[in-house]
Amino acid sequence: MLRFTDPKGGVHERELSQGYRETTNNRMELMGAIVGFEALKRPCSVEFYSDSQYVIKAFTDNWIAGWVRRGWKNSQKQPVKNVDLWKRLITAVEPHEVSFNWVKGHAGHDENERCDALATAAADGDALVEDAGFAG
Repeated sequence: MLRFTDPKGGVHERELSQGYRETTNNRMELMGAIVGFEALKRPCSVEFYSDSQYVIKAFTDNWIAGWVRRGWKNSQKQPVKNVDLWKRLITAVEPHEVSFNWVKGHAGHDENERCDALATAAADGDALVEDAGFAG
């Protein structure tokens, strides 16, 4: 779910979802963020909310800088998973001023509950596509 306020004070909302045949939860958390940021047509000030600590902490705890410094290796010197999506997300976030906020999942946060419903419906739907970067 993407909600933003235009310069004239108008609030706009857009719901985006897609199901995949084979993938992982972490890849879908990243894709949700990527698609939202890529939908923005000009640099914006963004309050980004997610129940994914995987996504939020990568930015707030500066994991990404460490991964890049170590050549996309984690602190255990293992390859970072989902590098294709992390690179895409970094590029999508770059033009924006972003505040990353974690919300507890399944705890009554209206927008988070709506996103969960959209994700579940997409995953259970018939219009599933391939996740080209998934290596199962």
